[in-house]
Amino acid sequence: MKKIILVSGTSNPHLSKKIAGILDVPLIDPQIVRFANGETFCEIEKNVRGADVFVIQSTCTPVNDNLMELLITIDALKRASAKSIIAVVPHYGYSRQDRKASPRTRITAKLVADLMTVAGANRVMTMDLHAGQIQGFFDIPFDNIYASPVLSKYIKENLITENSIFVSPDAGGVDRVRHYAKKCKADISMIDKRRTGKNIAKAMNVVGEVKGKDCIIVDDMIDTAGTLIEACDALKSHGARSVVAVGTHPIFSGPAIERINKSDSLDRVVVTDTIPLSEEASKCEKIEVASVADVLAQSIHRTFNNDSVSSLFE
Repeated sequence: MKKIILVSGTSNPHLSKKIAGILDVPLIDPQIVRFANGETFCEIEKNVRGADVFVIQSTCTPVNDNLMELLITIDALKRASAKSIIAVVPHYGYSRQDRKASPRTRITAKLVADLMTVAGANRVMTMDLHAGQIQGFFDIPFDNIYASPVLSKYIKENLITENSIFVSPDAGGVDRVRHYAKKCKADISMIDKRRTGKNIAKAMNVVGEVKGKDCIIVDDMIDTAGTLIEACDALKSHGARSVVAVGTHPIFSGPAIERINKSDSLDRVVVTDTIPLSEEASKCEKIEVASVADVLAQSIHRTFNNDSVSSLFE
């Protein structure tokens, strides 16, 4: 008889509990201990022999600690004779390091893929992958789950107006924005930006007519919010009536929350719970959270039963 077990990492326990509640399956909290020198220890205290085990762990801040915890947990499950081990990584850390942008640099997203595979993962599931080509870095099955059903529903119920226009913060996000615009039957626009350094970008031009429009910026992640605020300022300077940002992964590192709070151009930020909000972010009145627990739970259930996952997003 097939048996499904969920294992919760320490990076996002609230999301793990929501998923377990929806699926009504056992949730194991592995015993994670960090020694004085920084080493991570993991022990699976319950029997997982012959079970299909889904390990839920976002590789968010602190990225390296959470990544090592995921790898060590996978290794522990493999040595405990789990039938299969599926790494459910709502936010895939290092996903922006997906190519050689200059000589003698790394492709860390590929390295992380190799580490998960060698650790013993039989399959990987993630959400709104930053670069689609990362799927090709894996020699095991890989599922890129989309947050669009959750965010599209939120947008339709809370944000969309007859004057709404969807905005891509850069050229690379146009396909993503076009998908949302099609769902909501709205027009699209784009910010032409130039990246001048790591986590530094300058909005240059607005492509499309946004005067008098309610702008909805859609992106896969919000990190330091520098690009986001630049985009909001550019839209407001071109006559936008309101600006709301929608993003899947609320990284919110460095000065992000301060920038969001101080911005007169940004009215609201809508994110998902792939990454738990910090205490500072939780207190920010501009930030609202839509949960992706149901989408992930359905994806896990379909994977366990060998059903189609892609049909969720048709």
